[in-house]
Formats: sequence, structure tokens, C-alpha cells
Amino acid sequence: MALVKRNDLWFPSINDLFGSFFDDNQTNDGLIFKTGRSIPAVNIKENDKNFEVEVAAPGMNKKDFKVEVENNVLTISAETKEEKEEKKENYSRKEFSYESFERSFTLPQDIVDADKIKAKYDNGILKIEIPKKEEKAKLSKVINIG
Repeated sequence: MALVKRNDLWFPSINDLFGSFFDDNQTNDGLIFKTGRSIPAVNIKENDKNFEVEVAAPGMNKKDFKVEVENNVLTISAETKEEKEEKKENYSRKEFSYESFERSFTLPQDIVDADKIKAKYDNGILKIEIPKKEEKAKLSKVINIG
């Protein structure tokens, strides 16, 4: 990060300031507050029969997730809350932890069968199978010339 000296104080340059703000992968160097949110990695694969979405979200439970489709948009969200309390003779300590994320994807219109979407969470990976609609056999017709 480049620093600019103004009135005997050092400030981040405007490009570095906005670059850090919009880039979630930058480390917190004390000049920008981070949100504390992490967005899990997503893999999307397509084959002849379906789309497969894999979300890397280790340490969560399947009850933490919500998967829904509305107006051809697939939305995957999760929320975890944890509370730890420790009581000793002379003190007590309470810690709270909260994490959430939401990702949305526009599904190809008239190709997917939203009623048959399946989701499964196993070993830290949420797998969503989005079946494609079966193509109806195209009818061919020979037209006689009279």
C-alpha cells in the first residue's frame, strides 16, 4: 500500500483506499475495517442432464443452510450462531460468534426444472443438483409436393 504524506501525517493513497475497500481478498492493515463476513467458494458444473453447484462451507450443519428458487434465481444462504459461557469462582466470560453469507445465481430460463432441485450437505460441501428439463423429441415431417 502506498502512503502519501500530508501535513506531517501519513495517509493511504486514494487508489489504495478504494482498492482495499472493494477487494475482499486484501488483508486488514488497520486502515480499513473488514466486515468479518466470508463468502465460500462455489464451483458450478454443467453436463447433459443437470447443473451441479458445490459450495465449500466446512464447519456448518445442514440446518444452517437455506436454499430457495424464486423468479428463476437460486439463492443459497447460511447463518451460524455460537455462544460460549465459562463461569469460574471469581469471574464469568461469555463469547458470541455469528457468521452468515448469501449467494444468488440466475438460472437459465426455460432450461432447468426448478421443482426437481435437490441439495445435500456432506463433509463440508453443500451440493445442489439442478436438473435440466427433458427435451421433447423433435418431430420431423416430410411435406409432399403436389
